[in-house]
Amino acid sequence: MTSSLTPEAVQPAHAYPRDLAHLVRERWRETDGLDGAPASLVNAASGLPSSPVLERLLSVCYQASLLHEEGRPVTLRISFAEPGEFALSGSPPGGLHRLMFEQTRPFDEHELRRLAPAAVFERSLIGIHLDGTGELRIWGLIHSGPRWLQAVRGGRRIVQAIPRALMVAVTGPGRVLVSKGPRTLAGLAGGTLANVATDVFGAPWFAAVFGRLQSLRQTERPGLSGPELSGMLDRGFGEKLGEHVLRRIVATIRAARHGGTLVILPLRGRELCAELRCLALKYPFSDDEPRRRILTLTVRIMNELAEVKVPASAPPAVGTGWAAYEATEDPRMNALDEALFEVAHLVATLANVDGAVVLTDQLEILGFGAEISGALPEVETVERCLDVQGDHRVSERTDRVGTRHRSAYRLCQQLRDALVVVVSQDGGVRFVCWRDGAVVYFDQIATGPWEV
Repeated sequence: MTSSLTPEAVQPAHAYPRDLAHLVRERWRETDGLDGAPASLVNAASGLPSSPVLERLLSVCYQASLLHEEGRPVTLRISFAEPGEFALSGSPPGGLHRLMFEQTRPFDEHELRRLAPAAVFERSLIGIHLDGTGELRIWGLIHSGPRWLQAVRGGRRIVQAIPRALMVAVTGPGRVLVSKGPRTLAGLAGGTLANVATDVFGAPWFAAVFGRLQSLRQTERPGLSGPELSGMLDRGFGEKLGEHVLRRIVATIRAARHGGTLVILPLRGRELCAELRCLALKYPFSDDEPRRRILTLTVRIMNELAEVKVPASAPPAVGTGWAAYEATEDPRMNALDEALFEVAHLVATLANVDGAVVLTDQLEILGFGAEISGALPEVETVERCLDVQGDHRVSERTDRVGTRHRSAYRLCQQLRDALVVVVSQDGGVRFVCWRDGAVVYFDQIATGPWEV
């Protein structure tokens, strides 16, 4: 049942590192079943520091997020773990390469600021631990390589040995995400706390946006009909693949720090736009196969997956679906996977041009540089969803956001089957759509583990 709350019913108190530490401790216990924190500085069974130490650790990371190094915002990842947790012979892409300093360094925001350029977010972590006196110290660097991005920014999860240690990611001012190894626990962004339940990409309503991808599957291979293959492929695989393509697009736009807008329309959406004169494409693409390349590759992946053999080393539960897609080492699948996400990167770069990138719900690229008509009726209030399903909401005025967001609200009020994804320069992501008689939006905190 949907409930809408007035602004007076929800007091949006700002959250800070101490609140994040409290949520992390709750989530940590939930993930491993351990009881309350011990009195010692470190719980040897879980690797989670005591409350005061955890609060200081997150506070330093938060302060570092507000700094700049040579004009660039500080971004970094840290791992709270002893050097011995990383194999001496470890090395990317399958492992982690540990480099220890001869002498440990102080753990504070200015030391993190100085080290951040050497520990590039996409490839390295900063290692910290407690010394013999109970002080947090920086002991060295951990080189991971970029393989972890394959999963967290959309795509197949490629196995990499990640210790189940406390890890913290900083990707922008006031933006901190905490994980237990590769498992996301909680985040802080824009003064708001979030746990993994705020991942809009995982919401059932979001998966339904790409519901037609599964039904479009087809094959040209002799001897195998579409219905036969459909029975060999798990339901929902097409939606999952569409979700990961869009996840990669959004993550790439965020990383560029330029911001951008994606408009996703139903198949007839382009005709509706023309009829209603609400969206003008400055750079439309010709109606031929290349603009439908994501769909072409998606169909080929679904067909190929029905025939590839899952490695003997794969878990017994792996069937013919997403788990099999991640587990397969088939060269054809690897090539298709790389081609698919190269197109996703192309779509993301189109957002560097002013205006929106326009796609269909089959991920057909209609064009870019789109301008949402300013003649559309204004939307004075929208509803902010407090959960990923939109069951609980609070009403907000629209005069406190920029033109990019307000234009998205106007479009969704006019085209009620549209989904608009607005990516801000600071990395914020907002999903806007029409639901239950109102324009609503969902704020996305984390697009995957280790990424705010």
